[in-house]
Amino acid sequence: MTKVIAFDVNETLLDLRALDPAFEQLLGSAALRGQWFSQMLQLSFVGGLTSQYVDFRTAQRGALAMVAERAGVAISEADVIEMVDRMTSLPPHPEVPAALDQLRKTGLKLVALTNSTGEVADLQLANSGIREFFDDAMSADAVRALKPAPEPYLAVAERFGVDISEVRLVAAHSWDITGALEVGAKAAFIARGGVVPSPIGPQPDIIGADLAEVVGAIIATDL
Repeated sequence: MTKVIAFDVNETLLDLRALDPAFEQLLGSAALRGQWFSQMLQLSFVGGLTSQYVDFRTAQRGALAMVAERAGVAISEADVIEMVDRMTSLPPHPEVPAALDQLRKTGLKLVALTNSTGEVADLQLANSGIREFFDDAMSADAVRALKPAPEPYLAVAERFGVDISEVRLVAAHSWDITGALEVGAKAAFIARGGVVPSPIGPQPDIIGADLAEVVGAIIATDL
């Protein structure tokens, strides 16, 4: 039986496309925003694999410098800080507030589980107007092991006093889904923008085009 729904935040709930105008202005192309996010993930994951922990904010700053260098654009430290700070004021995807409100009314416990630092996570949820829907907000930075490592998912189970099998992760990233499933949680995948789950390993039992569709399936499956 599912008792806790854990939500990834960046891209799953919040819309990174809001950064596109800033990337266009700073680097000359909004398309570089996607490269930046992928590079940031790579830096974070390499840090974990080599036992040299790299928090998300540090990875974001390093990734932006790398993308700018590849693009042949000179940027200052102030430019880097300003861009990374924009992560704290992302809007939610249009369907997110209503979908969270619907799920909140079921009595399931809801928690935001993000790789962002705790400070950034708090600002993101508050500034996007969705903090009220969650029983807690948890950062993988607190256990110094970023998703998809087991520790963040297990920390959710411990926080709510449930077995990991009673936790369901909702995410728009296949690596996050795989991490949750491998540690014994359930998972629901949001296929935003045509992304697909990994064909390797265990598969999520719920897949939807957006959070509204996923929440409808969670209510039908888990209650």
